[in-house]
Amino acid sequence: MTVYPELPDGAFAKADPSSDLAFYAQPRLVHHIDDPAVAAVTALYRERLPPGGTVLDLMSSWVSHLPGDVLYGEVVGQGMNAAELAANPQLDRWFVQNLNANSVLPLADGSVDAVCQCAGVQYLQRPDLVYADLHRVMQSGAPILVTFSNRCFPTKAVAIWQALPPQEQQRLVGLYLTRAGFASVEAQTLRTGRGSDPLWAVCGRR
Repeated sequence: MTVYPELPDGAFAKADPSSDLAFYAQPRLVHHIDDPAVAAVTALYRERLPPGGTVLDLMSSWVSHLPGDVLYGEVVGQGMNAAELAANPQLDRWFVQNLNANSVLPLADGSVDAVCQCAGVQYLQRPDLVYADLHRVMQSGAPILVTFSNRCFPTKAVAIWQALPPQEQQRLVGLYLTRAGFASVEAQTLRTGRGSDPLWAVCGRR
């Protein structure tokens, strides 16, 4: 993948190469991070997502962790399981799409005012294509917020992700965003993990 020449061969390989849609076919109505980490995600969203704007919740599920007292113009969800997405009360509309098979989102150029992605970046096998298309659909100046913990489905997380400690994972996500054309890319530690899940964020702007 020439866009990341510094990464080793096989960086985006997975232990389980079978269909991602088949893996996610069974609904998982569980939290993938614990309550304090969820609260940290919600606080970040409250601070950074524009009220009244169109928000894309990338790699969404049955919860979006958006603050319940903030009114957004529209919340659009993309995920891998229709039952999970249908159960999410914060989504105004949603669609199922395997980003590892098709990175082109069914959204118009410049139609999104913010993107949030929680606990999903570790599964992307073509982050160059995914973040390039996010850049296409976002308004100029729109924020993108990528959050993650130390949890994952190990057979579906890419090899490079599992080989790196958290600080290097932050640098990797920063590389994804920078190479896709995002600006003001910064990494944050939202929770250190003392007594609960750790949580990190990498944020940028279109």
